[in-house]
Amino acid sequence: MRVQSDQLAFDELGTPLRDTTFVVFDLETTGTRPGPDGITEIGAVKVRGGEVLGEFATLVDPGMPIPPQIVALTGITGAMVHDAPPITRVLPAFLEFAAGAVLVAHNAPFDTGFLRAACHEYGYPWPKPAVVCTVRLARRVLTRQDTPSYRLSALAALFGASATPNHRALTDARATVDVLHALLERLGPLGVHSLEELLDYLPEVTPAQRSKRGLAAHLPERPGVYLFRGPSEEVLYVGTTGNLRRRVRQYFTGSESRGRIREMVALAQRVDGIECAHSLEAQVRELRLLAAHRPAYNRRSKNPHASWWITLTEEAFPRLSVIRTPRDGTLGPFRSQAAAKLAADVLAGAAGLRTCTQRISPRAPSGRPCALAELGRCGAPCAGRQSVVDYAPGALAVTELIEGRSAAPLDSALSQLDALSAARHFERAARRRDELAVLVHAVGRAHRLSSLAAIPELVAASPDSAGGWEFAVVRHGRLASAGVARRGVPPMPVVEALVAAAETVEPGPGPLRGAPAEEVGILRRWLTRPGVRLVRTARPWAEPAVGAGGWNGWLERAETAVALENAR
Repeated sequence: MRVQSDQLAFDELGTPLRDTTFVVFDLETTGTRPGPDGITEIGAVKVRGGEVLGEFATLVDPGMPIPPQIVALTGITGAMVHDAPPITRVLPAFLEFAAGAVLVAHNAPFDTGFLRAACHEYGYPWPKPAVVCTVRLARRVLTRQDTPSYRLSALAALFGASATPNHRALTDARATVDVLHALLERLGPLGVHSLEELLDYLPEVTPAQRSKRGLAAHLPERPGVYLFRGPSEEVLYVGTTGNLRRRVRQYFTGSESRGRIREMVALAQRVDGIECAHSLEAQVRELRLLAAHRPAYNRRSKNPHASWWITLTEEAFPRLSVIRTPRDGTLGPFRSQAAAKLAADVLAGAAGLRTCTQRISPRAPSGRPCALAELGRCGAPCAGRQSVVDYAPGALAVTELIEGRSAAPLDSALSQLDALSAARHFERAARRRDELAVLVHAVGRAHRLSSLAAIPELVAASPDSAGGWEFAVVRHGRLASAGVARRGVPPMPVVEALVAAAETVEPGPGPLRGAPAEEVGILRRWLTRPGVRLVRTARPWAEPAVGAGGWNGWLERAETAVALENAR
């Protein structure tokens, strides 16, 4: 027997459609705009394997008048919904009825849009269920020769539905059930037998795209990194996943709808997979591969390690400068030059540093201003009112802030902010507040990253979901080794083997000891997750208590104020 190359293996079939629970539902509303318009009726039918498991139906008080044209269309009047429960009572009941099921609706974006808006308005989390739209499915399965229209009434008549649609929620939902079953029957000969295949089938997929599914056949169902390679073996795209085979297959079955990625898939000739011990190793490997190959179809690959730093210039009376290469005593990293310049300006103003670029001679008399001020050509904020000796305390304060030994510049900036508020200069105060928040965020992030990068070796363990452990050996902010101890395997011998085989990391210059900021950030987020334990560390892992350490409360208040201003 000849087997087609794109036929799925048994273990790839996913959830069979006959075992999938669908909740087919319909809404009646006061209009077409989720939010401004309300829901007047919900009807739903729960089915599995062609059997009806239950029904849900209720009128809903929309809390607003029902327009005459809607009354004429649905027959639902204001008197009918006068004693009906409001959506605040109906919504949780419907969410419970539909929990764990695939939602199905005719023109599903309309109906799910109203449900999402209601969840958002009344504080219920949207469960993000899988959604099947029977309009979209019908357009993929039926041609214009099969039906002149994809309206529910036309499809119900075509398939001989047991219920005739009449713009009442439960009746329309019952008709949609029959339409769904008829469409699913037509998908069987097309090789769609599971829920995953159904969801992959809905988007438009080119034959050439679908024919490349075999490129994923050799990949394991393990976490790792995958590389799409082009005709000349060039790396087109790099990604990470918890299941290599399943994720790569999605690129060839239509769940990937981005035009840029579809173009990449058309060029791809091979997919390489790098199996990883766990998701942390996969994230770090992806980051390093992006930096090494800079693939054309990864948006993150243009400047994967681009960062900016603030430093004091090496002058007798230093000022702050923005640089690209970190060295000891620098503050950062910043993701853009503009953010670094903004933080440098705020810090210079708070610490009392000069901002002009005129070089000042160390032999200048102690009370003498700089040369440009004497000539009347000074454009700096100090305008020559400060003497050269006034800059020394500011430089010391900046150094102590960077090292986490003092928060004096931040305190000074907050005093300036309070003075503006007291003088009722509220717009300037709001602008200064936002600028100070940028600086506080930067100082806090710098201290968090540099504290981890300073540790020569740290070993940590995170529990997996099956009673085992995932391990990471971190050296100077870089992942040096990763592994796992499955349930029942003694963990400490695994740790010793990982440490012995770990990569040697020589510390480099700068606060991060040469480690990329993104990698240090990934490691720190993993290390601070709930349940992660430190197995051993060469030195205590501690972050400065001063600096930005005590500013979390102020940052929360500042962010709340910004949110309130944006909501007005």
